[in-house]
Amino acid sequence: MSDSDQNPRPLINDGHPFGHLIGLEFSAWGEGQSSCHLEVKPALLNPNGVLHGAVIYAMADTGMGGALVSTLEAGQVCSTVEIKISYFRAILAGRLRCDARVIQKGKRLAFLEAAIYQDDALIAQATGTFAIGQIKAKVVHE
Repeated sequence: MSDSDQNPRPLINDGHPFGHLIGLEFSAWGEGQSSCHLEVKPALLNPNGVLHGAVIYAMADTGMGGALVSTLEAGQVCSTVEIKISYFRAILAGRLRCDARVIQKGKRLAFLEAAIYQDDALIAQATGTFAIGQIKAKVVHE
Protein backbone atom coordinates (compact mmCIF):
# COMPACT_ATOMS: atom_id res chain seq x y z
CA MET A 1 0.00 0.00 0.00
CA SER A 2 1.43 3.41 -0.96
CA ASP A 3 1.55 6.41 1.36
CA SER A 4 -1.30 8.02 -0.58
CA ASP A 5 -3.42 4.88 -0.07
CA GLN A 6 -2.74 4.96 3.67
CA ASN A 7 -3.43 8.69 3.99
CA PRO A 8 -5.53 9.81 1.00
CA ARG A 9 -6.48 13.20 2.47
CA PRO A 10 -3.49 15.09 0.97
CA LEU A 11 -4.15 13.45 -2.41
CA ILE A 12 -7.82 14.41 -2.50
CA ASN A 13 -7.12 17.94 -1.23
CA ASP A 14 -4.11 18.60 -3.48
CA GLY A 15 -5.68 17.03 -6.57
CA HIS A 16 -8.83 19.17 -6.68
CA PRO A 17 -8.23 22.58 -8.36
CA PHE A 18 -11.86 23.70 -8.01
CA GLY A 19 -11.79 22.84 -4.31
CA HIS A 20 -8.73 25.07 -3.95
CA LEU A 21 -10.53 27.88 -5.79
CA ILE A 22 -13.37 28.02 -3.26
CA GLY A 23 -11.26 27.02 -0.23
CA LEU A 24 -12.77 23.54 0.23
CA GLU A 25 -10.73 20.98 2.18
CA PHE A 26 -11.44 17.40 3.25
CA SER A 27 -10.96 16.66 6.95
CA ALA A 28 -12.16 13.04 6.85
CA TRP A 29 -12.40 10.59 3.97
CA GLY A 30 -12.91 6.84 3.66
CA GLU A 31 -15.20 3.82 3.85
CA GLY A 32 -17.98 5.50 1.88
CA GLN A 33 -18.01 8.71 3.91
CA SER A 34 -16.39 12.12 3.76
CA SER A 35 -16.33 15.39 5.61
CA CYS A 36 -15.16 18.64 4.06
CA HIS A 37 -15.24 22.26 5.15
CA LEU A 38 -14.72 25.82 3.97
CA GLU A 39 -14.61 29.33 5.39
CA VAL A 40 -17.05 31.76 3.83
CA LYS A 41 -15.09 34.61 2.21
CA PRO A 42 -16.29 37.76 0.40
CA ALA A 43 -15.47 36.35 -3.05
CA LEU A 44 -18.10 33.62 -2.49
CA LEU A 45 -20.99 35.99 -1.73
CA ASN A 46 -23.73 36.91 -4.19
CA PRO A 47 -24.62 40.60 -4.89
CA ASN A 48 -26.95 40.56 -1.85
CA GLY A 49 -24.08 39.73 0.51
CA VAL A 50 -25.23 36.14 1.05
CA LEU A 51 -23.21 33.01 0.29
CA HIS A 52 -23.94 31.97 -3.31
CA GLY A 53 -26.01 28.77 -3.44
CA ALA A 54 -23.58 27.30 -5.96
CA VAL A 55 -20.91 27.15 -3.23
CA ILE A 56 -23.15 25.01 -1.03
CA TYR A 57 -24.05 22.88 -4.07
CA ALA A 58 -20.33 22.48 -4.86
CA MET A 59 -19.67 21.36 -1.28
CA ALA A 60 -22.40 18.72 -1.55
CA ASP A 61 -21.26 17.55 -4.99
CA THR A 62 -17.58 17.37 -4.01
CA GLY A 63 -18.32 15.79 -0.64
CA MET A 64 -20.50 13.08 -2.17
CA GLY A 65 -17.91 12.49 -4.89
CA GLY A 66 -15.22 12.11 -2.23
CA ALA A 67 -17.32 9.64 -0.27
CA LEU A 68 -17.90 7.54 -3.39
CA VAL A 69 -14.27 7.71 -4.57
CA SER A 70 -13.25 6.16 -1.24
CA THR A 71 -15.14 2.99 -2.27
CA LEU A 72 -13.92 2.67 -5.86
CA GLU A 73 -11.49 0.08 -7.16
CA ALA A 74 -8.27 0.98 -8.96
CA GLY A 75 -9.06 2.33 -12.44
CA GLN A 76 -12.61 3.38 -11.59
CA VAL A 77 -13.90 6.95 -11.67
CA CYS A 78 -17.21 8.57 -10.86
CA SER A 79 -19.20 11.50 -12.20
CA THR A 80 -22.34 13.29 -11.12
CA VAL A 81 -25.56 12.28 -12.89
CA GLU A 82 -27.97 14.45 -10.87
CA ILE A 83 -28.25 16.21 -7.52
CA LYS A 84 -31.31 17.49 -5.67
CA ILE A 85 -30.57 20.07 -2.98
CA SER A 86 -32.74 21.90 -0.44
CA TYR A 87 -31.50 25.12 1.18
CA PHE A 88 -32.80 25.90 4.67
CA ARG A 89 -31.14 29.20 5.58
CA ALA A 90 -29.03 32.00 4.17
CA ILE A 91 -25.35 32.19 5.17
CA LEU A 92 -23.50 35.48 5.57
CA ALA A 93 -20.19 34.37 7.11
CA GLY A 94 -18.50 31.59 9.08
CA ARG A 95 -17.35 28.04 8.58
CA LEU A 96 -19.39 25.34 6.82
CA ARG A 97 -19.05 21.55 7.03
CA CYS A 98 -20.39 18.96 4.61
CA ASP A 99 -20.86 15.37 5.78
CA ALA A 100 -21.54 12.94 2.93
CA ARG A 101 -22.10 9.20 2.68
CA VAL A 102 -22.85 6.47 0.20
CA ILE A 103 -26.39 5.13 0.66
CA GLN A 104 -26.39 2.48 -2.10
CA LYS A 105 -23.71 1.50 -4.60
CA GLY A 106 -24.15 -0.76 -7.61
CA LYS A 107 -21.83 -1.61 -10.50
CA ARG A 108 -22.69 1.49 -12.56
CA LEU A 109 -24.62 3.85 -10.29
CA ALA A 110 -24.44 5.01 -6.70
CA PHE A 111 -26.87 6.99 -4.55
CA LEU A 112 -25.48 9.36 -1.92
CA GLU A 113 -26.59 11.99 0.56
CA ALA A 114 -24.93 15.08 2.00
CA ALA A 115 -25.78 17.41 4.87
CA ILE A 116 -24.23 20.86 5.12
CA TYR A 117 -23.91 22.50 8.53
CA GLN A 118 -22.88 25.79 10.04
CA ASP A 119 -21.80 24.92 13.56
CA ASP A 120 -24.39 22.23 14.34
CA ALA A 121 -27.26 23.86 12.45
CA LEU A 122 -28.36 22.08 9.26
CA ILE A 123 -28.36 24.64 6.43
CA ALA A 124 -28.82 22.37 3.38
CA GLN A 125 -29.50 18.73 2.48
CA ALA A 126 -28.69 17.02 -0.82
CA THR A 127 -29.09 13.67 -2.50
CA GLY A 128 -27.18 12.63 -5.58
CA THR A 129 -26.88 9.93 -8.18
CA PHE A 130 -23.37 9.25 -9.51
CA ALA A 131 -22.18 7.13 -12.43
CA ILE A 132 -19.29 4.71 -11.93
CA GLY A 133 -17.01 3.97 -14.88
CA GLN A 134 -13.50 3.06 -15.94
CA ILE A 135 -10.64 5.45 -16.67
CA LYS A 136 -10.27 5.64 -20.45
CA ALA A 137 -7.53 8.27 -20.81
CA LYS A 138 -5.57 10.68 -18.67
CA VAL A 139 -6.39 14.35 -19.32
CA VAL A 140 -3.39 16.66 -19.15
CA HIS A 141 -3.93 20.35 -18.39
CA GLU A 142 -1.29 22.93 -19.18
